[in-house]
Amino acid sequence: MAVWDDLVGQARVEEQLAAAARDADAFVTAQAAGEPVPEASKMTHAWLFTGPPGAGRDTAARAFAAALQCVSPDRALGGAPGCGFCDGCHTALIGTHADVEVVRTDLLSIGVKDTRELVRRAQLSPAGRRWQVIVLEDADRLTEGAANVLLKAVEEPAPRTVWMLCAPSLEDVLPTIRSRCRHLSLTTPSVAAVADLLVRRDGIEPQVAQAAARATQGHIDRARRLATDERARARRAVVLKLPQRVGDVGGGLRAAQELVDAAAEDAKQVAEEVDVKETEELKAALGAVQGGRMPRGTAGAMKELEDRQKRRRTRTQRDSLDLALTDLTGFYRDVLAVQLRAASPLANEDVRDALETIARDTTPERTLRRIEAVLACREALDRNVAPLLAVEAMTMALRD
Repeated sequence: MAVWDDLVGQARVEEQLAAAARDADAFVTAQAAGEPVPEASKMTHAWLFTGPPGAGRDTAARAFAAALQCVSPDRALGGAPGCGFCDGCHTALIGTHADVEVVRTDLLSIGVKDTRELVRRAQLSPAGRRWQVIVLEDADRLTEGAANVLLKAVEEPAPRTVWMLCAPSLEDVLPTIRSRCRHLSLTTPSVAAVADLLVRRDGIEPQVAQAAARATQGHIDRARRLATDERARARRAVVLKLPQRVGDVGGGLRAAQELVDAAAEDAKQVAEEVDVKETEELKAALGAVQGGRMPRGTAGAMKELEDRQKRRRTRTQRDSLDLALTDLTGFYRDVLAVQLRAASPLANEDVRDALETIARDTTPERTLRRIEAVLACREALDRNVAPLLAVEAMTMALRD
């Protein structure tokens, strides 16, 4: 299995990355043998992967990182790097390679302190004598100060250090950074391609995989979760009933409260799974004595952890709400398709009766206004509006 096998529907991007990996391998091989290094190369020190959610930006970056670390003997016989089986590929893909740092955040932003640590790491020589790779999955979450810290490292990279930045769009990255990166744009994979991946890699039944891929419109991670997690299916079913519950003020307000409560419950479950373990590990590292008393001078570290956990709960709640709003947008998009008699397949075929009922009772103009109300709610949440206020405003607007 080559490292590119999980990169779904991105043939052009795969071709470009495979060519760069071959040139990178030729560079390392020539330098190790003391031979002249090839001048023309498709390899560069900084890459920017953009594309809509679910397109596989991080998957492409990790696959490229694995190809750069490939040590398969088949390369000497003309084989392309990125076999997927050698020690370099395997450890890079599972996250244990010493020269591959994958950075993802469960917080709302990436600050200056963390970015400086990344830049320091990027100055080190690769332990395996190939490449030092830094994959920053949430480059769009860099604060302005953090982006300026990163800019210096991208402008003056250390030898054999490769930066791979992932963001939804070019506009989410500082112009001075994106101008120094080679840009690769990924597209949303087809429903059929996502369904095939779920069947082939995850062993999901073809009908279930097809339904999940169609419902999520090609979002790979969401499709996998929907196909394998009963709770995710139940949550989606509740969200898709919301349009029928907002006919009166009381129903709309109750629906808003339930939506926010469900997102808060998601955040609570993540906290229960992670926070206690993190707290106990930090206490042990700081030398907590029997009875839980902490040594003097450790209160600051504990407070920093508590603040981090609080920010993570906020991010988890917002992500959960955003997922619900995405499903709601898809519902009204299908309503509009029914009203306009569009030939495109419906994402929510399983609730066609509800779609047709609402389509009959409203007009395309009203449906468009409702889609705008959902998008306005997402924007309000991005501006840190209180979740309940934002969702209540949306449910009231959905009544129009």
